[in-house]
Amino acid sequence: MSDTSRASPNSPGKSKRPYDRPTTADQRKVLFRVYEQTDSPRKACAAAHVGMATFDYWRPRFLAGGYAALEEPLSHMPHTFANQLPARTLEAVVVAKREHPEWGKQRIADELAKAHGWQPLVSASEVRRILIEAGLGHQVARDPKE
Repeated sequence: MSDTSRASPNSPGKSKRPYDRPTTADQRKVLFRVYEQTDSPRKACAAAHVGMATFDYWRPRFLAGGYAALEEPLSHMPHTFANQLPARTLEAVVVAKREHPEWGKQRIADELAKAHGWQPLVSASEVRRILIEAGLGHQVARDPKE
């Protein structure tokens, strides 16, 4: 099988990998060692077999922390969670359930919406998740064969 048979029609000669492999610490060290010797980002990228975007990505960390900063990549985990409910909402759900233990998830969601001018504040499924995490609800175990 030749390389052209594995190539995608949109990018001739390239493999079908959905992503580029992350650089290794050794590649990053070679990248900046050559950069320090030649003062040429292009020559450094060619020597380390990486693109200019990789150089631009790692350069601020190299300038701030030297070769030690090139050892481990930083986490890609988001520092904030855009869809996280405010603590007030979580507390309101728990308080509503404690005050009215007979209310179910839909009723709690509806009552909170009613209290806020019928603007949906939390979905019934989110109410269920919040109550389970607070120990006020139970998770129904279903038979996987059903």
